[in-house]
Amino acid sequence: MTAVSYTVMQELNGERIDKAFAAMQQDWSRSQIQAWLKDGIVMVNDEPVKTKYKVKEGDVISVTPPETEPLEIVAEDLNLEIVYEDSDVIVVNKPKGMVVHPAPGHATGTLVNGLMYHCKDLSGINGVARPGIVHRIDKDTSGLLMVAKNDKAHESLVQQLVDKTVTRRYTALVHGHIPHDKGTIDAPIGRDSRDRQKMGVVDNGKHAITHFTVIDRLGVDYTLVQCRLETGRTHQIRVHMNYIGYPLAGDPKYGPRKTLDFGGQVLHAGVLGFIHPSTGEYLEFEAPLPADYEELLKELKSNY
Repeated sequence: MTAVSYTVMQELNGERIDKAFAAMQQDWSRSQIQAWLKDGIVMVNDEPVKTKYKVKEGDVISVTPPETEPLEIVAEDLNLEIVYEDSDVIVVNKPKGMVVHPAPGHATGTLVNGLMYHCKDLSGINGVARPGIVHRIDKDTSGLLMVAKNDKAHESLVQQLVDKTVTRRYTALVHGHIPHDKGTIDAPIGRDSRDRQKMGVVDNGKHAITHFTVIDRLGVDYTLVQCRLETGRTHQIRVHMNYIGYPLAGDPKYGPRKTLDFGGQVLHAGVLGFIHPSTGEYLEFEAPLPADYEELLKELKSNY
């Protein structure tokens, strides 16, 4: 691609280079510019600079954007349930059993394969395998996901996750009778040292907070809860509920050996809310429990 260059004006004097460059060239996000800075292709006065460089009036910033790497993902008509869509974002209700993005062993049939069929304009920040993907939910967890259609939207949604302003509420069925009506689990999550395939509450883990409220008690064996995520760590709800002694029903990784045969954890991402990247309006969406989840609850209620 052709090199482009910009001269820093007085009003941007002293700004960090990524912020200044993004202000001058609004087609590129700060995340994209930061990646180029790390690759050493952003120049100031014909010299590469660090990401913390603060520009001066009269500096000439230049970059030759690399050719876009072609996506090698098979577009598949997976009949996705699109809850909302505009030029910036898509909200999808992911079914249980669907992997979010391609990985070894899951090259097709993923949400990304379906998104590539549904639309061609997805954010490229996460690379060729995860276009538009801002956050994930586990394969066997159903429910709502937000997807970015351009880099600016992607950057906004990721920042909202960092700022903890995204609303994420899940409905979970757990083993045991929770006696109190609500609670908060504040425990760091990291890789389990005894089993690298699992996450766990560990001293050197990442900060993680889950709030839960009891919805219904199904006898002495199960409790239906709503979990609200304040952070978004891998397997957070599954790890946290297991940590306090109420593991998710059906969970093959963190649940008890004897659990429900549900094809995975009984967990549904039912509520998702965020601030629209362009309009600034708060949007909130709700997806009802899947039919098999409802049927399971009906069966359990009839047994006690």
